[in-house]
Amino acid sequence: MAEQPGGGDYMLVVGGGKVGWNLARELIDKGNEVTVIESDRERFLTIEQELEHRVHYGDASELWVLERAGIARAAMVIAVTGDDEDNLLICQVAKDKYGVERVIARVNNPRNRQHFELLGVKPYVSATDLILRLIEREVPRYGLVHLLDLADAGIEIIDLLIGEKAQVVGRRLDELEMPKGSLLISVMREGRGFVPTPDTVLEPGDEVLAVLDPTIEEELTGYLGLEEGKGEPAPEP
Repeated sequence: MAEQPGGGDYMLVVGGGKVGWNLARELIDKGNEVTVIESDRERFLTIEQELEHRVHYGDASELWVLERAGIARAAMVIAVTGDDEDNLLICQVAKDKYGVERVIARVNNPRNRQHFELLGVKPYVSATDLILRLIEREVPRYGLVHLLDLADAGIEIIDLLIGEKAQVVGRRLDELEMPKGSLLISVMREGRGFVPTPDTVLEPGDEVLAVLDPTIEEELTGYLGLEEGKGEPAPEP
């Protein structure tokens, strides 16, 4: 781990676009040592006026460029170019060849997520996915939104909107038989959020946050009955 005397880490940011440049600024302000690699000459010269020696010119898909930027001592490599193939390759090389423990990749096209998953490049960030999650939270509907997925840690946080006919409506929290490995951590009701207590009674329209083991997501959503009518006993013939 390349920790600096001031307490920050050495971080390598590949891609000097708006995302990479702004990210570098923030990381530097937080006390980290940062180097940006940019392959476009004009962009490099523009960034150099501000970051000076902290930006290197070159194609980060070439090993000598990465080595010149000090990848061997980097605590983290963040690949945020506009090309998903480059981001994937750079993170793979950082992990497999130089032993960088922490990498973060930008995914420009959400359809490429499966390639990052398949090759074990995590975490990755998709602006499209993040905006879609915000839209899903703002649009009233019965369902769930994935807020956080920590696959390596075996934990995820989901946002659930409880339907009017869900079987858990009208029941106290301590009466619920939540699937093992799940926990309700927050309730949003009429625009106000609070941490539930054992005597909290769930109401229709409650928006709840749950932390859980991803393997039981289907079991939990089935139990909570997120869609209207879901989870209710079938009518007798």
